[in-house]
Parts: sequence; C-alpha cells; structure tokens
Amino acid sequence: MAYEMVIGLEVHTELATKTKIFCSCPTQFGGEPNTHVCEVCSGMPGTLPVLNKKVVEYAIRTGLATHCNITRLNKFDRKNYFYPDLPKAYQISQLYLPICTEGYVELTGGKKIRIKEIHMEEDAGKLLHDATPDGTLADYNRCGVPLLEIVSEPDFRSAEEVVDYIEKLRAILQFTGVSDCKMQEGSLRADINLSVREKGSDTLGVRTEMKNMNSLRAIARAINSEFERQAEILEDGGKVIQETRRWDDAKGESSGMRSKEDAQDYKYFPEPDLPPIVITDEQIEAIRAQMPELPEDKKRRYMEELGLPEYDTGILTGSVALVELFETVSELCGDAKTTSNFIMGDVMRLLKDAGKQPEEMDFDPAALATLIKLLNGKKISRQTARKVFEKVFSDHIDPEQYIKENKLEIVTDTGAIKPVVEKVIAANEKSVNEYKGGKTQALQYLIGQCMRELRGQAPAQEVTKMLRELLDN
Repeated sequence: MAYEMVIGLEVHTELATKTKIFCSCPTQFGGEPNTHVCEVCSGMPGTLPVLNKKVVEYAIRTGLATHCNITRLNKFDRKNYFYPDLPKAYQISQLYLPICTEGYVELTGGKKIRIKEIHMEEDAGKLLHDATPDGTLADYNRCGVPLLEIVSEPDFRSAEEVVDYIEKLRAILQFTGVSDCKMQEGSLRADINLSVREKGSDTLGVRTEMKNMNSLRAIARAINSEFERQAEILEDGGKVIQETRRWDDAKGESSGMRSKEDAQDYKYFPEPDLPPIVITDEQIEAIRAQMPELPEDKKRRYMEELGLPEYDTGILTGSVALVELFETVSELCGDAKTTSNFIMGDVMRLLKDAGKQPEEMDFDPAALATLIKLLNGKKISRQTARKVFEKVFSDHIDPEQYIKENKLEIVTDTGAIKPVVEKVIAANEKSVNEYKGGKTQALQYLIGQCMRELRGQAPAQEVTKMLRELLDN
C-alpha cells in the first residue's frame, strides 16, 4: 500500500532582544548556570511580569514579513504544566488570541506553506542530564527568554519541503533583525508533528511529535525515519500511538518519551498579571515603514537590476552575512557580477573547507574589492586573484602589498615577454616542427610552456600573439 507523510511544524525562535520578555535579565547565550536570573524569571512568589515592548514589535515584524494578519487586540494565557525546567509550573504564552494569524511562506518551487498563527511566549530553562552521575541539574538562565512560536498548517509532504521552509523562515527572521537563528545555540528549533496516511486520503492519521530539533540534517533524517516507522506499523495492521518522541541522531532512531498532550491537558486560562495588548493601525504602519528589504525582494532586484542568475541570487540572499559581503564589495569595486562570481566560487569553497558558516567570515571586504579592481584593471590574472584571496581569507593580508612583494603583477612589457618566448621556442624544437607541420595542438603546448616560464603573469593573448609571430617568421 502506498503512504504519504503529512507534517506540520512548530518553529520556536529566540528573539534578539537584550533583555527577557517579562524582566530585565540579559538574554545573551552562555554564562555560568543560573547567573542570568532574577525573582521574576525564576518564579518567586509575589513577583509580577512586565512586558518587553520590543517583543511585540518583533512579533509584528515577523507577521508582516510572512503575510500574516495582525491581531489588534491580543492577550497572554497561562499554560499550566509541571516540569523541572519550569520553576513557576506554568508558561506565559498565547492560545486564544495570538498576535499573528493566517500567513504563509513560499517555498523555492512556489508552493505556499500556510502559517496558522504566530504567538509570543517565554522560554523554559534547560536540564543538564549528563553534568553529574548522581542526577540532573537545572540551568534557569534561559527561563523568560522571549520566543515566537510559528505554527504551520499540516502542508508539508516531504523532508525536503520542511528543510526548504526552515531555510526560508530563517532568512526572513535574520533579515528582519528578529533573531540570529543560531540553531547550534538553540535560538531556532523545530517541533515536528508527523502522521502517515494512505495516498489519496483526506483523513489525517495519528500524529507523533519530535521536539526541539535544531539541525537541518537531523530534521531530515528524523522525518524520513519516523515516516518509515509509522508506515511499517500501519502495513502490519497496527495503530500509531499519539506521543512525543526523542530523536537520537547518533543512532539514527527515535524513542517514545511520553503521551502527546492536547491543549485541554494544559488547563489554559487568561494570564491575570498582564493586561491585553492593543495594537493600532498607526503602530503597524510605523513598523512596516521600517521593514528592511526581505530576501525574496532582494533576489528579484539582483536578477532584474544587476543581471545575476537566479541560482546565484538564491544562495546570496540565504544569508545576511553573504548579502552584506556582496553589497559592500560590489559597491566598493563597482562590479556586481564579478563580486557574485567570487562569492559563489572562492568564498563558498573556502568556507566549506574551513568548516565555517558565512556568519563566521572575518576577512576585510575591502581587500576582496581591491583584488577585483586589480583583476578588472588587468594588473593581475584570475589565477593570481584566487591565490591571493586565499591568503586574504586565512591570514588577513594586504593584497596590494602581498602582490608587490611576491612580484605577482601581470607583465605587460612586450620587451620582457619576448625573451621568454624565444627561450621556449629554442628549447622545444620538436613542438615547433610539429606546429609548422600543421599540428595545432603543438601551439597550445608552447603557449603553456611560455605561461609557465612567465609564472602566469603575462596576458595569454599577448603571449599567443608574440609566439605566432615568432613561429611564422
């Protein structure tokens, strides 16, 4: 029997505010355990939350960027559950009137993934299970860090669509300045709700949830593994159990954790310590006016105004760091196409070889712009530009000084080229005779020998011209 997967995502992103959602504790990643906490975020009795206005602004930004409706009157609710990383035994979230509803994110192929809602909430702490052999330790530094939970409709039908969606969403959040989206630090993570049904059926199957996935590779592997697991159960005549499962990426398998809760299990009720939030049209328009250019808009502009290929623009606009590099370098050197080619080729290659992300680049963009200007001015060859850029990338050298010290400038003086060509002709009598006998490949060999003697620092066109003249005469 043929089956298909049906997936809905709950993506949590930590917001780039300096302080937490309901108190003034810092939000930066790291720090000694339990040093970024106060009476409010540690849940001490008698404390009252005060809403961080920046959280609301970031939520509206995200809603506008994902084509959502902004709820003019929204409020917070209490989500009640006991867990050791939640010292209050409840989480302040939004259930009944979330701040954003009914939006979408468009995938690479044009398919639109519907967004059911985006709501604001506070993060929980972190449990350290392996810190001591005697038990589990709790670090409450993350308690109260502001989150947006972006809930999709069950519109995904493959792991590839999920990965594409997360990449698109990550770019939107980064370009709007809402979040740094560092998955390795947990500031962007996804809960995967997956069910399986017969192909052609409109009935949803029983879903399972895998929580807090923070690696695109692990997400793809977990989805495909869970699809196969559920399909095998159905094929054998069994029933899938609604539950929360833990994915072990090292083993490549998931295991059951607990039965999956529904909303009624959390006994939601309106948060009594926070008033409703009233958002005016004027506030929304003021935020809209300050919105930066979004990835899809940049991509369209790069193609229409700069003539860049669609594939290149897709890579460039997938990262804020790459966009900043591209726009800075192309403005300095005045050549968008060559800048794009360098980034797509040499920058991406060196990043991959170094095991780095674009955000970890630390070379001076002006050095790359200088190399491109020297290349376009025919002061250096393309091969030299690539070799020197490797030194710029790894050792942060001054490209002009390095080129001068290592005598890498192109030799344009024909008086300096001619003796080298004559030397090659004298040393390669066989190839010269073959060329005169009509073997054109012999000329290519002689050109190669000349360029080798000149260390690639002479225009190949000039070398070829002089070689032909000397051979023919």
